[in-house]
Amino acid sequence: MSDQQPGVEDEVITVDQTDSRSAWPFIVAAVVAALVLVAVILGGVLSPAEKNVTEADKIAAAVRNYADARGRTDVSPPPGVACVGFDERKSSLTPQVGDLETGKAIEITEVKDPMVDGDRAKATVTTKIDGHEATGTWSLTRSDDRWLICN
Repeated sequence: MSDQQPGVEDEVITVDQTDSRSAWPFIVAAVVAALVLVAVILGGVLSPAEKNVTEADKIAAAVRNYADARGRTDVSPPPGVACVGFDERKSSLTPQVGDLETGKAIEITEVKDPMVDGDRAKATVTTKIDGHEATGTWSLTRSDDRWLICN
C-alpha cells in the first residue's frame, strides 16, 4: 500500500516573486537616528549642564565648600571660601565656635530658603558639630561669580 491516496496528484504551488524589496526604510531609519544623535551632541555642546545650575545650587555649594574647608584647616576663615574679615563668632556658628576651635568638623545637614538680592544672599543652614545641631541664617556675597560666606 502506498502513502498517496488514489486520484490525488502532486500540487505545485507557484509563488509570484516579482515584488522587489527596497532598502529605503532602513536608510531613512539610519538617517533619522543620525539626526537624533547630532541633535543630542549639539544640545550638550551648546547648553552644557554646568550652565543649568541655579543660584540656590551655587549657594548650597558655597556653604558646603566652607564646611569642607573649615574641616581641613584651623584657619578661620578658610582661604577662598569666606569674605575677608569673616568672623565665626559673629556668625550663626556662634553657639558652636567652641566645638570648631577643638578641631571638630562641620556637617551641613540642610540648606533651605536661599534668597538672592543682587550680589548678596541669605540661606537658612542647619549645621551639626559633634552631635550638636544648630540652625541659623548665613549671609553670602557674590565675588567673581562665586558665593562667599560673610557676616
